[in-house]
Amino acid sequence: MNPAALSRTALLGAVGLALAHIGPAGTWLPGPRRRWLPGLAGVGRAGHIALTFDDGPDPVSTPRFLDALDELEVRATFFVLGARAAAHPGVLRETVRRGHEVAVHGWAHARPWLPAPVRDARDVRAAVAAVRDLTGCRPRWYRPPYGILTSGRWAAARAAGLRPVLWSAWGLDWTADATPASVRATVAAQLRGGGTILLHDSDVTSAPGCWRAALAALPDIVTRCRQAGLTVGPLHEHGVVDGWWGGARLLGRHD
Repeated sequence: MNPAALSRTALLGAVGLALAHIGPAGTWLPGPRRRWLPGLAGVGRAGHIALTFDDGPDPVSTPRFLDALDELEVRATFFVLGARAAAHPGVLRETVRRGHEVAVHGWAHARPWLPAPVRDARDVRAAVAAVRDLTGCRPRWYRPPYGILTSGRWAAARAAGLRPVLWSAWGLDWTADATPASVRATVAAQLRGGGTILLHDSDVTSAPGCWRAALAALPDIVTRCRQAGLTVGPLHEHGVVDGWWGGARLLGRHD
């Protein structure tokens, strides 16, 4: 094979590898995800809303969310970073003690632009071990940082026995200009019965203090859901549609 042909072959191989790595990240787009991959979008029972939080635990902000949820008599699912769990084990244990579900958000909030399947597998495995060892509970859900589900992250979750789930409504609460009103309005515009809400209980990867907007918006979000006849709770009570393409069976607490 001549040098030009070798170069073309190498280029095609590199392009193919990049597409295989980043192609699944197209599931980040909320419209196509809800339509074609309802399970990944966190679609569950029509009368239920799954409430989820990312990026904790945090010793300052997470306890305030736990107190607010107690006042609202709501339980939620917290997608934690393994490094944060290891640094703040008491907050993680308190989250579980108060009846909330803990899931995996990876070890650190790394960007996935370059293929790193070995690192992905190691990080997810370490995060699962941290949650299990610190709480005695084995997590069942995985949400990749930034919601970007590459092929390496998908394989790592599957190897660890985790189910990937993203969201169907978020509050855009990680930005410096987020306000309680903007968080409420953004969630309300996207939310339907059976949806999964994404908020953040920590500002460790976002604008300093932005969690305050989500915390202030939380009571009104829950109240509006209840006024619409919807129950709010964690993912394990949500009945997430089974399978990437939305099978008929629902995954609930006793699956």
